[in-house]
Amino acid sequence: MKHLVVVLTEPTEGREAEYNDYYEKLHLDEVLATTGWRSAQRFKLADQQGMKCPLPYLAIYEVESEDAASVLTNLNATRGDRVQSDALNKRTAGVWVFSEIGPRHTRD
Repeated sequence: MKHLVVVLTEPTEGREAEYNDYYEKLHLDEVLATTGWRSAQRFKLADQQGMKCPLPYLAIYEVESEDAASVLTNLNATRGDRVQSDALNKRTAGVWVFSEIGPRHTRD
């Protein structure tokens, strides 16, 4: 079954360049290597409407797993195998797992 791991983060104050360098050049690839997840991509909030987005940076990981609960268990169990950076504000970060419930729709 396909799952999306959605991660909202922000840099520690005054360390945005270091945060972006760490996340893009090291963290995404380490997460993929240590968890076996399929893909990862980052985004930065560009505009919004309605409910305010709490954090400006988004990372989305694609995961194949029979059990949604095992997704975060795997992430947490492999954390020690990855470099951790204080440039990422861990106090405000959040992680959510979404499981697919229907087919992917595409435009012809």
